[in-house]
Amino acid sequence: MTSRKVPKATLQRYPVYLKALRKLELEGKDKVMSRELADYVSIEPTTIRRDFSFLGNLGKQGYGYDVRRLIEIFSNHLGMNFDEKIILVGAGNLGRALLNYNQWNHVVGEIVCAFDLTAKDDAPVPVYPIDELSEHIPAGCRIAILCITKNVQETVDLLIENGICGFVSFSTEHITVPPHISMRQIDVVSLIQELIFETNARHRE
Repeated sequence: MTSRKVPKATLQRYPVYLKALRKLELEGKDKVMSRELADYVSIEPTTIRRDFSFLGNLGKQGYGYDVRRLIEIFSNHLGMNFDEKIILVGAGNLGRALLNYNQWNHVVGEIVCAFDLTAKDDAPVPVYPIDELSEHIPAGCRIAILCITKNVQETVDLLIENGICGFVSFSTEHITVPPHISMRQIDVVSLIQELIFETNARHRE
């Protein structure tokens, strides 16, 4: 693997490539050309080849890329665990929608259980009371999805105490975490604003 520093924009595209490659593998595809992969991910072939070059010489001109080898390289580079046990906190409307979906195309594992104020028996995975977190959190679990609107900081602190070190948060509340904890905020309003701005800009061209 190359020691060249990978740009942030490229790193953000690597999980997209990995997801597409896993789909190709499931479809029985052994090799893929950059232009074929481009159709899957809607990224220019030249960008794909440049992104891949940061990880070494991965393919041959006119031959394409070995799908299984690419999956192994990307998985090692990203530290991906296809059996990652993910928990969800907050089994309200949004939380339930994620639980009912819970199909990550064998890319990052699955949501194995959820926690809410009280236990629920009508969900596709076990839903335990949040005050029983330490009893029911899966061994080795590192990732939590937050779909809560109250006591967010207190809940995050509790999750960190129980081994969670990565969060995907749909909460609009500001959350403070230690430097070794990763937090990704999903701000739907901001995304819509960006999309409107981009759409308007294109229509003015």
